[in-house]
Amino acid sequence: MMLMSALLLVLFCSDGASEVDTVVDRLSLAPGFSVTVFAEGLGKARGIGISPEGELFVCVMNRGELIVLSDEDGDGVSDKSQIFADGLRNPHSVAFYSGYIYVGESDKIRRFRDDDNDFIADGEGEVVVSGLPTTGHFTKTVVFGSDGMMYVSIGSSCNVCDESDPRRATVMRYNPDGSGGTIFSKGLRNSVALAFDPESGELWAANNGRDRIGDDIPPEELNILAEGKHYGWPYCYGDGNMNPEYSTEEEKCDDTLPPIFEMQAHSAPLGMRFYSGDKFPPEYRGDLFIAFHGSWNRSKKTGYKIVRVLIDNGLPVGIEDFVSGWLTPYGSVLGRPVDIEFSVDGAMFISDDQEGFIYRVTYESD
Repeated sequence: MMLMSALLLVLFCSDGASEVDTVVDRLSLAPGFSVTVFAEGLGKARGIGISPEGELFVCVMNRGELIVLSDEDGDGVSDKSQIFADGLRNPHSVAFYSGYIYVGESDKIRRFRDDDNDFIADGEGEVVVSGLPTTGHFTKTVVFGSDGMMYVSIGSSCNVCDESDPRRATVMRYNPDGSGGTIFSKGLRNSVALAFDPESGELWAANNGRDRIGDDIPPEELNILAEGKHYGWPYCYGDGNMNPEYSTEEEKCDDTLPPIFEMQAHSAPLGMRFYSGDKFPPEYRGDLFIAFHGSWNRSKKTGYKIVRVLIDNGLPVGIEDFVSGWLTPYGSVLGRPVDIEFSVDGAMFISDDQEGFIYRVTYESD
């Protein structure tokens, strides 16, 4: 694997600045919040994560890279971009645990070290999980729980089908070294968005529902995952609604769990984070933010925004737009949010794999 150590300055040409201004000027935010572009020109920017040192890591899927963005002068704009690792296969997610940097590739989970803290991987990394399925929904999201275990989402190979590989449409659980892999939860068509609730320690998953049965069905689902439980796919969706392909097999849904919350169909939730900081107004603390990538299969487009799910006593009680405007009233698309992360200074970062932007959202108190 070739590692590039050159530092690449993020420079805005006049055309780029015009494009940035066009997108940012169209975005609407909750009162008191503002948005700027932290970095641009990143290609398919997917999963993002903040390292223990406070640096922003970004998976650039189309380039097969994991990069590090820095803001050395503290002006809220990235002024340095460095390739941490390259030669990756469709990198989608990044996670940090016990001195390692983990990357979810389409066919494997790989981990790296950076013992000299130069933000260049020490070698080619160690493949801890290999042979993961790559057809259909191929992205792999990696998160770590307070139990010290690694959780990996593996999507389905199809829209609706009976899978031959039992790992499909599941969240798997592994030891950090990749050993001891077991199915933690199943019946999850494509739960790309995973996040642990910092209060309860529970693993939440936002599921991408099936296609081609209607503009408003099935709902995108929020589930709190429990070990050994089945969440319905491919047999049913929502609160026990049978998929037409299995309409005569209702017994298959008898032991499945309904979602704890339903969201607009075809919104495509890809990333989410709980807010546990103190830079937003206090009523935001404990709430869940979700990136809706946006629909491709609906007569009227939906999604393309960041939503806030209001949490009360550990359960969702409502949903509202937090950042919107990537979908214009005329149906054109100015960007597609993928993932969310919170920086050490309290800002929200958002990745956009259409425009190659990283946005930075901040709150200014009166």
